[in-house]
Parts: sequence; C-alpha cells; structure tokens
Amino acid sequence: MAEQIEIRAAVPMDMGGQRLDRIAAHCFPDYSRSRLQAWIREGQLTVDDQLRKTRDKLVGGETLRVQVEVEDEVRWEAQAMDLDIIYEDDSILVLNKPAGLVVHPGAGNADGTLLNGLLHHCPDNASVPRAGIVHRLDKDTTGLMVVAKTLAAHTDLVEQLQARSVSREYEAVAIGVMTAGGTVDKPIGRHPTQRTRMAVTSSGKPAVTHYRVLEKFRHHTHVRVGLETGRTHQIRVHLSHIHFPLVGDALYAGRLRLPPGATEELKLTLQGFHRQALHACQLGLYHPAKDEYMEWTVPLPADFLNLLSVLEQDLAAYDEDDH
Repeated sequence: MAEQIEIRAAVPMDMGGQRLDRIAAHCFPDYSRSRLQAWIREGQLTVDDQLRKTRDKLVGGETLRVQVEVEDEVRWEAQAMDLDIIYEDDSILVLNKPAGLVVHPGAGNADGTLLNGLLHHCPDNASVPRAGIVHRLDKDTTGLMVVAKTLAAHTDLVEQLQARSVSREYEAVAIGVMTAGGTVDKPIGRHPTQRTRMAVTSSGKPAVTHYRVLEKFRHHTHVRVGLETGRTHQIRVHLSHIHFPLVGDALYAGRLRLPPGATEELKLTLQGFHRQALHACQLGLYHPAKDEYMEWTVPLPADFLNLLSVLEQDLAAYDEDDH
C-alpha cells in the first residue's frame, strides 16, 4: 500500500556549511539516510523548491520539502494488547508503558511490541511513520510516552522534541549516595567496541541530563531526573558515567554488589530487581492541534515502590542499631 508523504523542515542556522544529506537526516529522523539520499537524487527532496545534490552545502534557514509516494518498508502486524492509555484524542495518545514491553519491532522482537498494539488500537496509524511513535522508552523502563495519531501531529511532535520543548521527568534509584543534584552535559554515542551499549564519547551527539536528590539511603539515592535531549539510554549512561549507575541495570551497573550490612529483605529485593529502576513519571508538551500546553503524571509502579520501601526499612534498621 502506497503512502503519500509531504513534510517540510527549516534548516537550523547552526547547521550552515553542512551537507544536504546530513542536514536532511537531522531534519527528518524517521527516515534512513539512504532513503533520504535517494529522494534527493530523484528530486523528491528539494531545497527552497530547487533541486540540489546530496553533497551540496547549505547556509542555514532554507526550507527542505519532501513530496513522495512510498511503499511501507514493512507491513507490521496489528496485535490486540492491553494498553494503559492515560489520554487520547484525534491527534495524540499518551500511555503508561509497563516494564518488559519493547516499543518497536527489531532484531529478536518481530512482534509483540508496543507498535503492534498501537496498530490494533488505532489502525489509521499505519500511515504515520513508525505508527506514530516519536520517542522511545527502553524495554524495562516504565512510564509515559506520547504517540502521534496523524502525520501533522507526528511532524509537530518531532519538531518539539528537536526544539527541546517537550518536558520529560523521570524517577530513578541510583547505586551510591549522592551529596547533591547536578547536571551531566556529555555527548553520547555508540560504544566503540560493545555495540549493544551507548557511551559518553567525544564523537557522540549532545546530551544534557539534570538530576536532583529526593531521598538518600545508606548505599542508594532516589533521584528525579529531567532530560533536555533524548539520546538512547541517556539517563543510564550519564548516571553511570558519574559513578551512580541505576539499580538493576545489568548493562551499565555491572554485576550486582550487595551493600555491607544490608537487611535480608534488601538483599532479596536487590537480587530480584531485574530491570533498571527508572520510571518516566511526568510528560509535558504543546498539543499539536490545540496549541495549548498539556501535562500528565503517573505514579510509580509497584516494584519501584517496594524497592523504596525496603531501602527506607534498611535505613531505619541501621539507625536503630546505631543508637
């Protein structure tokens, strides 16, 4: 089935001097670099309605326009799924993602993903890039996601994410006791040798994470985290980089190390917490159709609440022994 696409984007002034294909990849992140290059060669991606070559350098401020009819690369299967939808209208839906749910089909996850469930819930999303998914949460991260239900809403939300006007707040439990909050401003890219991991690397994309302390325990810290950017694994990588990896994060925290003097219940809880302790608790954005600011919050999931409760009991037991 063919899909008619017409999208526009203004070239950021700070990208002046860069090649057209690289700028197009930045402006239209839902399409592969090779597909964008083909559209440029075929005259379906224009600059100020003029034909240009992939290697041409732009000055900034131009308007890129894609006008093309494409066949979907993959026909994803719609699958019935219980979705915890917090808000829905004709343009967007906001949902609370559970742990263990993969957002998008990929290697090893051909179906059973959030995308498959979205196509069952709103079949018209088959004509929206990535079935309307504009940002992701890792498989084992819980919490709020927004999904576009129209191409116009999709374009608007992608622009908001690029402009950093979407507010995303998380709660996390980090290993180690932080003295205070702060900001990590370090670029993130693919790990040079371990392809499943991301890392702070000079060749990475800009990434900014703000964090503040909510509660300190004997060997852990409950933090609130705000994102300016949305890089893959950003919070997990940044907090690990400053030596406060997340509880349960096998990829970035390494082997489980039980804190000395921990209560038996805390030991069992940490051993049984098989996901990163990370929850997207708050999401705010400008509604694409109403042009008004909207915000949603969801409570912490049961496993996260239990972890906090056990950490509080461990601290109380230590204080009692101390006095």
